[in-house]
Amino acid sequence: MYPFKYQKAATVRGAVSLLNKAEDPKLLAGGHTLIPTMKQRLASPKTLIDLSGAGLSGIEQKGRNIVIGAMTTHAEVANSPIVQQAIPALASLAGHIGDPHVRHRGTIGGSVANNDPAADYPAALMALGATVHTSKRKIPADEFFAGMFSTALDDDEVITKVAFPIPGKAGYVKFPNPASRYAIVGVFVAKKGSNVRVAVTGAGSGGVFRHAAMEAALAKRFNPKSLEGVTTPAADMNGDIHASADYRAHLVGVIAKRAVAAATA
Repeated sequence: MYPFKYQKAATVRGAVSLLNKAEDPKLLAGGHTLIPTMKQRLASPKTLIDLSGAGLSGIEQKGRNIVIGAMTTHAEVANSPIVQQAIPALASLAGHIGDPHVRHRGTIGGSVANNDPAADYPAALMALGATVHTSKRKIPADEFFAGMFSTALDDDEVITKVAFPIPGKAGYVKFPNPASRYAIVGVFVAKKGSNVRVAVTGAGSGGVFRHAAMEAALAKRFNPKSLEGVTTPAADMNGDIHASADYRAHLVGVIAKRAVAAATA
């Protein structure tokens, strides 16, 4: 690890000010991606800006939305009675991220900003039609994710919270890597009124994506059987040492049916 300066922001405004003034800065949330990459010397920021004191934790229901602060940990999301009652699929998702160490340190804002192609939260944001609130603006999930490890965030922009509309039905199932618990394929389905959204993580060559064919099939009848015959092009899938593109394409269909079954259980 190369030398760096450590600064702790007391407010969001203070964090933005440090981003604009510090030399080669990086924001530090849970640090589960940033710190390991720094240890491996794959990243070498000159300044780390710690957000843990910026007042960005907390969960509340506002109208028909569940609003989660960016520095809220996965464990807090998983164990929140508010989330468990309003969007149990989101609580379950958070409760199956990594292991207890990861869940008690990693944050929703850090995961969303990092946009790892195998992370769980991006699928939840897209399927639920969430809105990412930042120090500058509000960004719909469909406009936020921009490919592997890429988002719509500006260099001096800080995620402050994420607002999730409460669905009528929702379910998330993943086929996890047995070691890391990252999603080899994960599918989040949500239904609100006549609107159905299906988001897939871990599989796409460009990161998280919505599955239009599955959405159309489920809009007619929200049932696992509606997905029979709906295919996913292997050419659009990621292939690596964990699973080939063809296998991931097959898994999307299998896991999507299980997610719908979970949503209707």
